[in-house]
Amino acid sequence: MSPEGAVKATDVKALRERTGAGIMDCKAALAEAQGDIDRAIEILRVKGQASAAKRSGRTTSEGVVTSYLHATGKVGVLVEVQCETDFVARSDEFKEFAREVAIHIAGAPSPPAVVAADEIPADAREAERKVFEAKAREEGKPDDIVGKIVDGQLQKWSKEVALLEQEHVRSDAYEGKTIEELRAEIASRTGENVRIARFARFVVGE
Repeated sequence: MSPEGAVKATDVKALRERTGAGIMDCKAALAEAQGDIDRAIEILRVKGQASAAKRSGRTTSEGVVTSYLHATGKVGVLVEVQCETDFVARSDEFKEFAREVAIHIAGAPSPPAVVAADEIPADAREAERKVFEAKAREEGKPDDIVGKIVDGQLQKWSKEVALLEQEHVRSDAYEGKTIEELRAEIASRTGENVRIARFARFVVGE
């Protein structure tokens, strides 16, 4: 076991670079994780998401509208990301996050249709449910498991169409993190409620 005083400075630096968390938070997480950096990252992630959840009800009246145009000139995105103060809205880190969201929306294999899964219209969800159910029955699945199969497919479909549920298209740069995880991280670092309000994706000919 490594007491907090024995936490290596190099480990603290490495953890800060990977998470963006404060020095004292990194030290505490490493001490709790007994020096295991991967476990410390998970501890910080959980604490960061918990803190972000507490901030979620706070008003977001500032922010930026960011655009991204793909190199081909055939795909363009506008995204509005909100925060609480103009100070954070003007920061390079906040602007970069908004740009990365726009880049993801432009290049996602399954272009998102809504920001969050709870924004999916009930009629759209029901239409998908009927399709999945009909397919399961055509494949001869037993009646007693059709419901479970459909629920699983609906959950997978929701992740495909909801922006926050998707892994950033640049998975190598963001270690497979979802847009929601990235949003929670910047909310934790800035201490503000950060919210992706809306987006629009334009494709030539569509």
